[in-house]
This record gives sequence, structure tokens and C-alpha cells, in this order.
Amino acid sequence: MPKKTVFIIAGESSGDLHGSNLVKSIKELNPEVDFIGIGGDNMKRAGVKLITHSSEMAVVGFTEVLTRIYKITKTGIEIKKMLKKNRPDLVILIDYPDFNLHIAGYAKKLGIPVMYYISPQVWAWRSGRVKKIRKRVDKMVVILPFEKEFYEKRGVNVSYVGHPIMDAIPKTIDKDSIKKELKINNAYPVFALLPGSRKHEIEKTLPVMAKALYRLKNTYNNLTAFIVLADSVTPEYARKLIGGFEFIKIFPSHEIYRILRISDLAFVTSGTATLETAIMGTPMVVVYKGSPVSFWIAKSLVKVKYISLVNLIADEKIVPELIQDEFNLKNLIKETFRILENNLLRQKMKEKLRTIKNRLGKGGASKKAAMIAIEMLEGKYGQHSISSR
Repeated sequence: MPKKTVFIIAGESSGDLHGSNLVKSIKELNPEVDFIGIGGDNMKRAGVKLITHSSEMAVVGFTEVLTRIYKITKTGIEIKKMLKKNRPDLVILIDYPDFNLHIAGYAKKLGIPVMYYISPQVWAWRSGRVKKIRKRVDKMVVILPFEKEFYEKRGVNVSYVGHPIMDAIPKTIDKDSIKKELKINNAYPVFALLPGSRKHEIEKTLPVMAKALYRLKNTYNNLTAFIVLADSVTPEYARKLIGGFEFIKIFPSHEIYRILRISDLAFVTSGTATLETAIMGTPMVVVYKGSPVSFWIAKSLVKVKYISLVNLIADEKIVPELIQDEFNLKNLIKETFRILENNLLRQKMKEKLRTIKNRLGKGGASKKAAMIAIEMLEGKYGQHSISSR
């Protein structure tokens, strides 16, 4: 196959990780493919020539986007110029829906095939975006089991590849050796704190999590806790937010599975981390708090019963969710006691979490998505858009 160029966009840290694994998998199939676009450090290390770092693009909520609107608009204009001038052989878009669907429309006008990897949550809210997807995207590649049927019913060309985090899970993690290494053999309970990847999320969640643990130490003398930080957050920043609670240790993102393996309970900000926690079989309390205006708007638009991916995939309330005003010190402590002091409830939660793991596929998502990308680079999907059917 002649040398090809892929323009790839991942506007947030989770997309950066999955994007890097996709790039690596494509390069394994064809080392001659060049990549340019938007991503983070992982994608840069994988060989993507970045025109903008994803940390400059990441936003969540309706009011929060205002702080980045100038940068996002400027980047969009730059990308359009590049697409028109250089005409890449394929555009791969990863989540980040509003921006990416706009770019998809422009690429479509230029006749550049578009692959969308990791679906926007159109099944939860703003389902009207499916019409744009059907017209602008040549191939949707989805990672959640219920998404394939959702898109098929709406006439979108879609493939389900399983969730890419299944490839990130270590084959074996020895709980006892980790506890020995960290010198916490007698610790109970062990908590994992996963406060999110965006600063405004962490500012609202981490201090409450830390205060809850401080109160819980009155009941559990040997309580131990570990914060696992996203790459976008520094330990110094997190330490300022939790103040003088020195009993809480801070670990980098790559330690997430080891920390979850030894944890009796996790406090998890809603997002992909809930699935990582589920895969490790760790009981959890899911939390989230955004700006009041963003929450009010979202509440009027969102059409799903749950906010966490764990409960959405199960279509039942497996883990407790503390959202917005319900997320406070009193309720977090209450849910903690409810889980830790009820063995039957805790075991039932673990059993349900195992079913979630089984539904996320058996791995190989990045390789399957890469094969689809290679097919598109070979022209099998490039000019055969679903919109022309």
C-alpha cells in the first residue's frame, strides 16, 4: 500500500490514551502510515505529529466551554485549512463530539473518508446528532455493547469492537505482594480515590472525598487511602486540595489497576474510570458535581436513568450514584458504611461487576479498530458513505 496520511483528533485525556493504542495498532499493520492531529502525550509518543495538545481543548459542561472557546475556534479554522491543503487519506475522530462532528462535515465536503472511534453519548442526550453522524461519518466504531444496535436502528454504518480498556488490564496482579510493597498488610479498609481528569471536576470532588476519609478514620483506625491522578493533574495540585491529610498517598495514572486491586472501596468520579473499577471488581461509589448551570441544562436534556457507565451497561443500579447536591460529605460517608458494613450487599455488587466485565468484550479493540482503519485507507469505505445509501 502506498504511503498514507491519517488526520486524527482526540480532544481529551481518555481519548488520547485510546488514540495512542489505535495509532500503534495501525502502525503494526502498516508502519508507513503517517499521523498528524490533536492529542496528548500518549499520542505524541505513539508517533502523532501534534498541531495542538489535547489539554488545551478539553472541556466538559455548557458553561465551562466558554473558557476555551477562542482556542477551540482557532484550532478548528487551522484544521480546515490543513485538510483542504494536504488532503489526508483518512480522518479519525475520537469522542469530543461537537468539535469532531463539525470537522467531520468539512472532511465530508472534501471527499475525505471519516472514521469515528468511540461514540458521543447520543443515546443519552441530543440524539438528533445521529442525523449528522449518518450524513458525515463513513464508519462508526463503537466500544459499548448497546451502541451497535442503537446505531443500526438509525441507519448508521457501525461496528462494535469491544472496550479498549480491556487491553490495558494486566494479566495478573498479586494483591498480597502489592500490599507488602506498600507496607499496608494490616490496613483496612483500603480506599482508591479517582477524582477525574479535569481540574474543575477534581476541585469539586477530591476535597469532599478526603474529608470523608478523615471522618471515617474515627471508625476505621487502620484506614488507608490512595489517590490515582490523571496525567493532566500534578501531585502538588492534588495535595493542595486535600490539605494536611498526609495519610492519603498519591499515585500516577499507570498505577490505577494495582491500586484498585488492593482496594476495598473506591470513590470514583463518573467517567471511564467507573469501568476500570468495575473490571477490577472493586465496589464503588460514583460521584459527580458540575457547575449549577451546566447541571440544570443537562438534567433537562439527558434521557437516561443513570449517569455512570457501569449502571448504564447493566441497565440497573449496581453501584450508588451521588450527583450534584446529593454529593456531599454526609451522603458519601453514609454510602461508605452501607457498603463496608454489609457483606451480602458488597458480594452482590462484586458479582454484578463481573457481569459488566464480561460484557465489555475479550480485548483486542484497538487491533479491530485498526483493521477497519486500514480497510478505509485501502478505499473500501472511503467513497462508500452511509449517507449515499
